[in-house]
Amino acid sequence: MKNDSNSSAMMTGGDALIASLKGHGVDTVFALPGAQIYGLTDALARNRDDLRIFGARHEQTSAYMAFGYARSTGRPGVFTVVPGPGILNASAAMLTAHGCNAPVLALTGDVMSGFKDRGRGQLHELPRQLEILQGIGKWAAHIEQPADTPWQVARAFQEMRSGRPGVVSLQASWDYFTTRAAVGSQAPLELKPKPPVDSDAVSRAAELLSKAKAPMIFVGSGALDASAEVGQLAEVLGAPVVSFRGGRGVVSDEHPLGFTVAAGSRLWPQTDVAVVIGSRFELLDIRWRHRPAGLQLIRIDIDPAEVRRINAQVNLVADAAEGSRALAEAVLRVGPPAHRNAQIAEAKAAAQQAIQSVQPQMDYLRVIRDVLPRDGFFVEEISQVGFTSIFGFPVYQPRTLVTSGHQGTLGFGFPTALGVKAAHPDKAVVSICGDGGFMFAAQELATAVQYQLNLVTVVFNNNAYGNVYRDQQESFAGRLLGSELVNPDFIRFAESFGVEAHRVNTPAQLRPVLERAFAAGKPVLIEVTVPRGSDTSPWTFLHPTFAH
Repeated sequence: MKNDSNSSAMMTGGDALIASLKGHGVDTVFALPGAQIYGLTDALARNRDDLRIFGARHEQTSAYMAFGYARSTGRPGVFTVVPGPGILNASAAMLTAHGCNAPVLALTGDVMSGFKDRGRGQLHELPRQLEILQGIGKWAAHIEQPADTPWQVARAFQEMRSGRPGVVSLQASWDYFTTRAAVGSQAPLELKPKPPVDSDAVSRAAELLSKAKAPMIFVGSGALDASAEVGQLAEVLGAPVVSFRGGRGVVSDEHPLGFTVAAGSRLWPQTDVAVVIGSRFELLDIRWRHRPAGLQLIRIDIDPAEVRRINAQVNLVADAAEGSRALAEAVLRVGPPAHRNAQIAEAKAAAQQAIQSVQPQMDYLRVIRDVLPRDGFFVEEISQVGFTSIFGFPVYQPRTLVTSGHQGTLGFGFPTALGVKAAHPDKAVVSICGDGGFMFAAQELATAVQYQLNLVTVVFNNNAYGNVYRDQQESFAGRLLGSELVNPDFIRFAESFGVEAHRVNTPAQLRPVLERAFAAGKPVLIEVTVPRGSDTSPWTFLHPTFAH
C-alpha cells in the first residue's frame, strides 16, 4: 500500500472506503443495500451527517441516478450495489454513463475471500466479475484488504477523471467490508497530465481554416467544459457549431452560430473544413452518411485512440478548451476566413421553420421550453418526443440537456432524472418519457416520494413502442410483434404512490398543468395522451437525404 502518512487508525474496510470517498470530496452516494455490502452500507448509515444517501427500488436506478448526478454536474457520481445480479442490473446504466463520458464510480462486493475463484456457487457469485467490470468501463480493481483502500480509491478517482472521463469500478470480498485493520491515508492523486498542445498541428489546422470557404464546427460531450473557448473559435471563423446530442448547449441555441443537426444538415453539402471537438462525429458516417467532395477534417480530442477511428487531415490530441483556444489564436495570426453570416442565418431560420412539421412533438416541446426555467434541466428519453428534442428543444447552457448518448438506452430517462434532481434540489428538472420507456423504472415513483425529489415527469402515452411500431408498419408490411402495449391507468398508478398526477390531451392543456407542477414542490406526473401512430416521424431531420 502507498500512503502519504505514517499514521493509521483501526477501522473496517467499509469505514475505510467511506473515509476515502469523503477525502475525495464525495457528498452523495446512491446505495441499494444487500448482504455482501452490509459493512459498506452500515458505514454509510453512520456517516449521514456528512453524506446524502439515496436508495432506490432497483439496482439500475442507483446507477442511473449516479449517471444523472455526474452528467448534470461534471462531478463524480457514486453508487453501490451487490455483486453478481446486482451489478449486472446496473450494467446498462454503467454502459450509458461510459458512452457519455460521465465520471461514475461503481462500488460492489464479491464472494467471501476464502471462496474467491473457487467456483463453489456462493450467493451472487459472478465468474470473472472483475473482467466484466473492466470491459464495461474505463478501469476496475479488486481491493484485497482494508489497508489497500485509500490507495485504490485514489487510483479510481485518478483514472475516472483523467483524460476522457468514464466509469470505474471497485469491488471487494464480502468479509472485507467488516474486517478491522490498521488503515492509513492517501491524498487525492494528481490527474494524469493533459497532452501538450502540438503547435505544429495547430499551425497546419490554422492554415487549412484560413483558406476555408465554408467551415463548420462539431462538438460532443468532450466539449462540455469548453463553452467559452469553442464560442471564441466559432466567432473567429464565423462558423456554425453543430451538436447532435452530447454537446448541446456548448454554444447556446440563442447564439447565431448555435446550430442543431437540422440546421447543420442544410450547410453540410457545402462544408469544406470540419473542426470536430470532443466528439465521435457519428454524423459523418452514421447519421448523415454523406461526405462533401474535398472535405478536410480537423479533430481536437483528448483521447489518442480517436486518432485511428476517423481519418483526418489534422489530429490535435488535446484538451478541448486548450486546443480550441490555441486554434482560435493561430487562425487570428494567419488570418480568418471570410464570414458568411447571411447564409448561416438563412439556414438556421429555414431549419426552424421546417421542423415545425414534426407534430405534435414540436408543439409540446415548445410548451416545455417556455415553462422550464432557463437554468432548468431537461432529461430526454428514447421516444418520439425524445428523438424530436435532439433538434427541436432549444438548449442554452451545457449539461442542461441530459441524454443517453449513442447507447440510446430505453428506460434510462426517468431514473436518470431522479439523479439530476438529487444533484440540483433547487433547480427545475423535467423528465420526458414515452409510456414504454417509463415503465422500465416506473416503480421509482416510490423513490421520488421517499426522498422528496420534486421531479416533474411527462409521460407521452401512445400505448406503443412508437418507433418500433412505425418501423414494423412501414418496413415489415405491418407485421406487429411486441410494439403494441397495454398500460395501467397512469393517473391511478401515480396516485397509488402518493404522487400528484394529471392527464392532458393537447399542448394548450399542458401549459398550465406544467406551470403548477414546477411550483408544487413535490413529485408530479403528467400523462399526455397521443393516439397510436399519430406522431410525425422525426427521422427526416436525424437521417436526412443529400443529393449527390
